Amino acid sequence: MIVCSCNVLTDHDVRSVVSQPTGFPRTAGQVYGCLGCSAQCGRCARTIKQIMDEALGTCVKACCAGCPHSQHAEQDVELEITETVVVAVEIAA
Repeated sequence: MIVCSCNVLTDHDVRSVVSQPTGFPRTAGQVYGCLGCSAQCGRCARTIKQIMDEALGTCVKACCAGCPHSQHAEQDVELEITETVVVAVEIAA
């Protein structure tokens, strides 16, 4: 089914991007980027978010240490914390 008529994106396109084990998008804007386009009118953003929630729903409910999505999220948080500390130290110096 076409979910974005401006960029001609299907629900399958969105699900395939969200299902990647690493580097998966967390927002509708990131989905557009992964698919090589950008939001035009924005009417599909809510539907894209719903598809993302559905695609990751079972993963989120049953997430464990072995889930590639949870591992990737933990790495992103650690990286963000590290970058914040480095910036704070640079500012203090």
